[in-house]
Amino acid sequence: MKLLAVRRLLRIQRVVIRYQLDNLLLELPLPFWLRALSWLLPWRWLPRKPLALSRGARLRLALEDLGPIFIKFGQLLSTRRDLLPPDIADELARLQDQVPPFPEDQAIALIERQLGAPVSELFARFDSQPLASASVAQVHAAQLKTGEQVVVKVVRPGLKPIIRQDLAWLFLIARVAEKASADARRLRPVEVVSDYEKTIYDELDLLREAANASQLRRNFDGSPLLYVPQVYWDLCRHQVLVMERIYGIPVTDLATLADQRTDMKLLAERGVEIFFTQVFRDSFFHADMHPGNIFVSTRTPWSPQYIAIDCGIIGSLTDEDQDYLARNLIAFFKRDYRKVAQLHIDSGWVPADTKVNEFEAAIRTVCEPIFERPLKDISFGQLLLRLFQTARRFNMEVQPQLVLLQKTLLNIEGLGRQLYPDLDLWSTAQPFLERWMRERISPLHLLRNLQQQAEQVPHLSQIARDTLERLQQQPANQSATPSAQWPLRLLGAALIGAGAMQGLAPLLATWPAWLMVGGGLYLVLRR
Repeated sequence: MKLLAVRRLLRIQRVVIRYQLDNLLLELPLPFWLRALSWLLPWRWLPRKPLALSRGARLRLALEDLGPIFIKFGQLLSTRRDLLPPDIADELARLQDQVPPFPEDQAIALIERQLGAPVSELFARFDSQPLASASVAQVHAAQLKTGEQVVVKVVRPGLKPIIRQDLAWLFLIARVAEKASADARRLRPVEVVSDYEKTIYDELDLLREAANASQLRRNFDGSPLLYVPQVYWDLCRHQVLVMERIYGIPVTDLATLADQRTDMKLLAERGVEIFFTQVFRDSFFHADMHPGNIFVSTRTPWSPQYIAIDCGIIGSLTDEDQDYLARNLIAFFKRDYRKVAQLHIDSGWVPADTKVNEFEAAIRTVCEPIFERPLKDISFGQLLLRLFQTARRFNMEVQPQLVLLQKTLLNIEGLGRQLYPDLDLWSTAQPFLERWMRERISPLHLLRNLQQQAEQVPHLSQIARDTLERLQQQPANQSATPSAQWPLRLLGAALIGAGAMQGLAPLLATWPAWLMVGGGLYLVLRR
C-alpha cells in the first residue's frame, strides 16, 4: 500500500478516535461478529470522557478536521435529506465553503503553467491575495490588458492523489457499512459516495464549469431575471477559469438590500420564477445555489436582478421526468392524491406492483395536515421532502436528478422566505406550471415534436432497407428454409423495441413509434 494511503488512514483513525465516531457506528444494529470485533480496537480499552456534542456535531467537526475533500463530501451528504436523519442533515448543512487559501506562489505557478505565459504578460493587473477560497479552488481578482475586470479561478494543486485515496477509503467504509447494517443499506452509502465521486471530479474540470456558465448565460441572455458573468474562453483551461468580475450585493446582506430600497417581494418571487424556468423551460438548472453563489445587482432595485456564479454543478431532467414532475405538482395543488400515487407508479419511481390505494392513503396522511394551513405558512420544500420520505417506505428508487432538484428547491425556498417571509411559493409556481403544461400540448409544440421525429424516419428507413438488401443477397435455397426467417424476426423485434423506447402514447406526435411497432409485428408474425 502506498505511503500516502497509509498516512491518510492514520489521519482518519485519529479523527475517528477524537470525535468518538466509533460509538456512532456501534449504535447501529450491527451483527454480533462485527460488534465483537469492535472490542479488539485498542483505544476502546482506554478511558474516554463522553463528548458534550450531538452525533451530528461530532460528524460535522470530524469532516472539517479531515480537510477540503471531506468537507465537500459533507456538504453533498447534507443534501440527501431523503436518506439522513434530520439532526445529522441539519448539522452537515452548517459546513461552510471557506477554507484556508493555498500559497499565492503555487497559484501563480499553476496559472502560468496552464496558460503558457507569465501573469504579467497575461493580465494588466493580478492580485496575488485571493478574493475567496473554497474546497477545491480559490479566486483571484485581475484586469485584462483590454481593461476588463475579471476573476481568475484556479484549482488547488495536488488534489487528485488525495481525492483518489480519500474516495478509496470512503468506498471501503461505505461497503463495510452496507454489509454490516440493514439501516446503512437503506441509506445506500456506496451510491452516495459514487454521486460524490462524479461531483468532485466534475468540479475539478473548470472547462466544464465554463461551458455550464456559457449555456446558462445564453439561456437568460437579455433577461431581467438573471445575469451570468461572461467567460473569457481564450484564458480558460482545465485548472484555470477566467470570467467577468461582478459587483453585486450578497443575497444574504438584507441590510444593504433594504438600504437601496430593493423590492424584496419581487426579488423573492423572481427567485422562484428563475428556478422553474431553468427546470421546465430549459431543463438546465444551477444545482449549487447556496447563498455564497448568489448576488443581487445594484442597477435597478425596483426591478431586482439576480447574479449567479459557480456553475460547477448543473442538473437536468428528461422530457419524461419534466412531464411527470409537473403533473405531480399540479396534482398536489389540486389535492388529487390518487393521481399523485398513480403518476409515481407510471413513472417508475416506485415499483409497478405498488398498491395504488395504500400509496394514496400514505400521501394523503402527509399532505392533508399541511393543506389545512394558510398557503403562505406551507413549506413546499419540506412537503416535497416528506413526500420523498413517504415514497421511500414504498421502495421508491433514489433518482439522482430529483435529489439535485430537491436540494435546489430547498435552497431557493429557504432563500425566498429569508428575503420575504410571506412568500407564497404555491401561488407563484402554480400559474407557471399550468402555462407550461398548456404549451406542452399546444398544436405548435406537437408540430415541433412531429418534425423532430420525422427527421428520424429516413435514418430508420435506411437501416431497414440495408438489412433487407443483405437478406435478399442470400442464396435462394437458404431463404426458403425456416432458419432463414430468424434475421427478419430479429429485425422485427428490434423495430418493436425501438418503437416502444420512442413512446407509445395515444398522441398524433408518436406516429413514427407506432409505425415501427406495426412493421416489427408484421416481420415477427409473418410466415
